Amino acid sequence: MSAQSRPVAINTAVFDLGNVLIRWNPRNLYKKLFGDDVEAMETFLTEVCHTAWNEQQDRGRTWQEAIEEAIARHPDQEAMIRAYRERWEETLDGAIEDTVAILDELHANGIRLLALTNWSAETFPIALERFEFLQRFEGILVSGAEGVIKPSPEIFQLLASRYDVDMRRAVFIDDHRPNIEGAQREGFHAVQFFDAAQLRRDLVALGLPVQAG
Repeated sequence: MSAQSRPVAINTAVFDLGNVLIRWNPRNLYKKLFGDDVEAMETFLTEVCHTAWNEQQDRGRTWQEAIEEAIARHPDQEAMIRAYRERWEETLDGAIEDTVAILDELHANGIRLLALTNWSAETFPIALERFEFLQRFEGILVSGAEGVIKPSPEIFQLLASRYDVDMRRAVFIDDHRPNIEGAQREGFHAVQFFDAAQLRRDLVALGLPVQAG
């Protein structure tokens, strides 16, 4: 194999955070509020505080604006809507420890670590304080602070320019398929996360220094 055709070694791993390293689901909170009425909870999360509504905070909308907008649509649900922000920390359900172990192995073996997350700039400090392993990252790009979310090409380009990342030598890890495809379009190696065992296998196949498990 010639030097020109030899695969380029990956020296950087870029992690998504939510549901890759940190369990997040609004149901963690709303199961407490709706109790056994699962249908009412799902209706609320589909029609009132739905995914697209939450993504606007990931894109930079303030929580005050978000709460006011939702209450204007569903004034009868004001208390439930306000709980989304007031009790937001309860939407988190701890670290995914098996993935944190992979992060630690990469860190110990000298792989550069960055994070790229769709997250509100207002709530991200809660996670930063709660999860010590986030200190392993050289840098964390938070969509809500930048005003652009995955899978927009701009956010991948911003990560690469801000941290001087050679995308040909970087792997991007995310649980959401459209984000994987967006990263691949920009030139990243990309691995869709399903569980830690699968992630280990995929990273080993890319030549990264983690135990096969």
